[in-house]
Amino acid sequence: MFIFPLVFTGISTSLPMGAMENPVVRKGMRILTTGNWSSLFPSGNDFFVPINTIDPRPPRPAERDGQATNSTKGYTLIELVVVVALLGLFLGLAIPRFRYALVTDDLKATTRRMVGLVREVRNEAIREQKVYLVHLDLETNRLWIEYAGMGEEERALAQEQAFVFPRGVRVLDVWRRGKGKQAHGEVILHFSKKGYVEQTLIHLGADDGREFTLTLSPFLGTVKIYDKYVDI
Repeated sequence: MFIFPLVFTGISTSLPMGAMENPVVRKGMRILTTGNWSSLFPSGNDFFVPINTIDPRPPRPAERDGQATNSTKGYTLIELVVVVALLGLFLGLAIPRFRYALVTDDLKATTRRMVGLVREVRNEAIREQKVYLVHLDLETNRLWIEYAGMGEEERALAQEQAFVFPRGVRVLDVWRRGKGKQAHGEVILHFSKKGYVEQTLIHLGADDGREFTLTLSPFLGTVKIYDKYVDI
């Protein structure tokens, strides 16, 4: 093309004197005038790899007869049956213990709740200088508190807001000095203005056979807890 001699002439005239004697400059000018760019690379145009020849997809698994081979091994029916049987055995052993723990927690929580109520009632009786009554309904497993001088509406409201024992926990019986043991009906504990109460044993039980005993001291106002059935 006629443009290369013109470019060569323009570049050669703009170079400083003596630059054309440099072999590198002379080679570059020769490539520029002849257009032989392949001489810059050892293998010519093979140095470049066309973009459209590169496959961006990942390699496919080996195929045979038009179908891909499956290298993943599955479980047999016998293996699945054995696993299910073992799971059933483990659950059968774990569920009773788990249920036992839940019931025990409810029993302990109910015991602590009753201890707190007894102490609160005693303190209120001393502070308000009133006789307080703790009602225990052994048939419905309910507990509520009344005090002397309450009206009918207040008593009805107290019964509606009664504490209901958790499912699986109940009052087995109540023993009071001079009155003996009572396992049915309604038990009423009297707290005097000085906080005194008759000596009482309250027996709580759970469906799994666990039993707790609360002993109320008549004068000291203390409550002791035993994790078994205690008799006097």
